[in-house]
Amino acid sequence: MPLFWKPYKSDATQFIDSLKQRDPQMEERQRQGRALLWDKAVDRQAQQAYSEANVAQMPYVYQTKA
Repeated sequence: MPLFWKPYKSDATQFIDSLKQRDPQMEERQRQGRALLWDKAVDRQAQQAYSEANVAQMPYVYQTKA
């Protein structure tokens, strides 16, 4: 390994690093947005009731029960 060897950074990584330097609050806003849409408390009873109420699909969907 040469004496002045630098680790490689891709263009995308350099871009993201520069964004983080320009706007340090960006990551915190991203976490808040994620919490708003994705990080939800799961109601285990409702989830269990939903899975118990699930009806198996017929092999041929368009056939009637004749």
